[in-house]
Amino acid sequence: MQDTYRHKGLRKQLVDTLRNKGIKDERILEAFSDIPRHYFLSPEFADWAYRDVPFDIGLEQTISQPYTVAFMTELVQVKPQEKILEIGTGSGFQACVLAYLGAKVYTIERHKPLYEKTKKLLVDLGFERIRTLYGDGYAGNERFAPYDKIIVTAGATDIPKMLYEQLADGGQMVIPVGPADKQTMYRITKVAGQNPKIEDFGPYIFVPFLPGTNPG
Repeated sequence: MQDTYRHKGLRKQLVDTLRNKGIKDERILEAFSDIPRHYFLSPEFADWAYRDVPFDIGLEQTISQPYTVAFMTELVQVKPQEKILEIGTGSGFQACVLAYLGAKVYTIERHKPLYEKTKKLLVDLGFERIRTLYGDGYAGNERFAPYDKIIVTAGATDIPKMLYEQLADGGQMVIPVGPADKQTMYRITKVAGQNPKIEDFGPYIFVPFLPGTNPG
């Protein structure tokens, strides 16, 4: 697949849309401008990459709406060299945005065929430093903990205890929580010796956050 002038023009339009919707972090907008988002979809659906809507990528998973990716990225306030755990690799686009911003990214996918496909894609795109993991997102990954930030790209019914425990003190988790038709985006800050600080950022809809793995 090629990255043509047309694709670059579509990216510019998408960046303008994100800016008009309130995304203020210019580093995030630069990531959306530089990363060819159509590489994360099948070639026949390339144009859908630059529409501000979610899109099916198989296995009942989606590549999230661009605004949602940008908004969640803005909420985690990425700083260079921070360790960030992403739950739900999916297409790999969100992980690439985090890595573009300088984070050390660890990303977990529960669907093995999607994990294998995306792992190869990230290497092909030059994002080989992203650590891709196959496993149960609810369990996180203790091997590389603690994490400065955790970002969950699927809707959970409650806040996963094991993920919260893998946050560093002062670390933050961004996660949509609630029933399938009424999730709320939360930013949860871990406070040593105290209850977590929980901030509400309004309603969203994601694919469900499921425990276990799917070998495909």
